[in-house]
Amino acid sequence: MDHSDEHCWSIGELAAATGVTVRTLHHYDSIGLLQASVRTTAGHRRYTRQDLQRLYGIRTLRSLGVPLGGIAAVLDQSGGGPESMRQLLQRQLDALGRQARQLEQLQRTIRELLDRINHDGDAAPAYFVTVLESMSMFENYFTEDQRRELAQRRTQLGRQATEDARTEWAGMVEEGLCQIDAGIPANSPEARDLVRRWDELGSRFHSSEGTKEAARAMWNENSAALSKALPWTAQQMQALVAHLQEARIAG
Repeated sequence: MDHSDEHCWSIGELAAATGVTVRTLHHYDSIGLLQASVRTTAGHRRYTRQDLQRLYGIRTLRSLGVPLGGIAAVLDQSGGGPESMRQLLQRQLDALGRQARQLEQLQRTIRELLDRINHDGDAAPAYFVTVLESMSMFENYFTEDQRRELAQRRTQLGRQATEDARTEWAGMVEEGLCQIDAGIPANSPEARDLVRRWDELGSRFHSSEGTKEAARAMWNENSAALSKALPWTAQQMQALVAHLQEARIAG
C-alpha cells in the first residue's frame, strides 16, 4: 500500500501523542504486536493511521484484561476493519458501564460510613469489616441487573425516604422481637399485621421477585455475618425471620 500521501508518526511522536512510552512501542515491535507500516530510507519507523488504530485496539484489549499474548490473535482474526473497531469500542463502553456501576455502589457505601461517623463520631474497625463482607455477599447473590435495579429503586425513593424506611424497619424489628418475647403466636392478628407492613416496606426497594429471592438467600446463608452491623444479635434476627415467615404462611 502506498503511504506517501498519508500523515505518519515517528515513534517519538506516536509515544507523545498517545501516552505510550517509546520503550513499550519497541517492545510491541519486538514481539510482532505492533510494527510500523513504513520505514524511511534511513530505516526509521513511521506509523500510519492504521497503526494508530491497531494501537488503540491493543490498549483497549489490555484495559479489558486480555493478555498481550492473546491480543494479536484477536486483532489479526478480526482484520482490523471498521467492524472490529466497532466491537472493540462496544466492549470498552460495556466495561466502562460496569465500572461506573461499581463506583456508584462504592459511593453509597462511603456515604453510609460517613453517616455512621457523623452520627456516632467514629466507625469501629469491625464495622468496616462488616461492610466489606456485605459488599462481597451482595455481589455473590445479586446479578448485575438486580444490583442495578436495587440502585434505581433507591434513587427513585431518594435519600430521605430511604433513611425514613430504615427507621421504620428498625421499629418493626423491635415490635417483632417484643411479640416473640411476649409469646404472641404467629397466626395472631398482631403478627399478621406486622408481616404485612414488613413486606410492604420491602416492596418499596424490590421491584421484582428475583431480588426478593436473592435477598432471602443471602440472609439465610449469611445471617450471622450480616447481623454484625445490626444492634440485635444473630439469634434475635433469626428468630424474628422465622416468626415473620410463620405469620406469612398463616396468612
